[in-house]
Amino acid sequence: MKIVLIGGTGLIGSKTAARLRNKGHEVLAASPNTGVNTITGEGLAEALAGAEVVVDLANSPSWEDKAVLEFFETSGRNLLAAEDKAGVKHHVALSIVGTERLPENGYFRAKLAQEKLIKASPIPYTIVHSTQFFEFLKGIADEATVGTVARLSPASFQPIASDDVADVMAEVALGKPLNGTIEIAGPERGRMHEIVARYLKAANDPRTVEADVHARYFGSELDDRSLVPGEGARIGKIGFEDWFRQSQQPK
Repeated sequence: MKIVLIGGTGLIGSKTAARLRNKGHEVLAASPNTGVNTITGEGLAEALAGAEVVVDLANSPSWEDKAVLEFFETSGRNLLAAEDKAGVKHHVALSIVGTERLPENGYFRAKLAQEKLIKASPIPYTIVHSTQFFEFLKGIADEATVGTVARLSPASFQPIASDDVADVMAEVALGKPLNGTIEIAGPERGRMHEIVARYLKAANDPRTVEADVHARYFGSELDDRSLVPGEGARIGKIGFEDWFRQSQQPK
């Protein structure tokens, strides 16, 4: 079966592609670097020819509110129109737990707009809502740091390893469309400020972490339900300790 991964050369894309190829499928990892551009439409029809499944893992190069909204709306419209013409049977997209709960967050608004386009399309679909990746803990700390102190929300937080995400994306790509959304998360739930502090300590980062209920997460003030999944979420296998140990191994 031919499967096209949009954003297939990124963190999740490259891992998902490897899993699908190992199962014997024809995988096209599509990105601007490989001549496939969902914004301009370049190479899109050629890439989708003969594809049964498309997995959309594309990400905006800018997180500025207007730019990220334009990216996901333009990319989504172009991709879904091209899929319709090509006869694609299953559209799979990776999104974020909490998109509907943080409307003041420009990135989340853009992902929600992307999801609305998918649901309005005639193409059968599955949307995967994931919690934040362990790989972005440093970025969360960096965003929250002033001087040597990172002020972070004490809201509940349940990050997931990218390997667990890739496992699910590959499995969903090979399954039947749900015409709905599933949630995935890591096996350990804690407080955001505590998990980030744990990461900084493990990484020998000298910064300190302070809990602040008014601290903003990329522009959003969180409550205790903002970033955690509901009941029935699929839970990954890789906890923080195993993920961090693996992340320190030579590539």
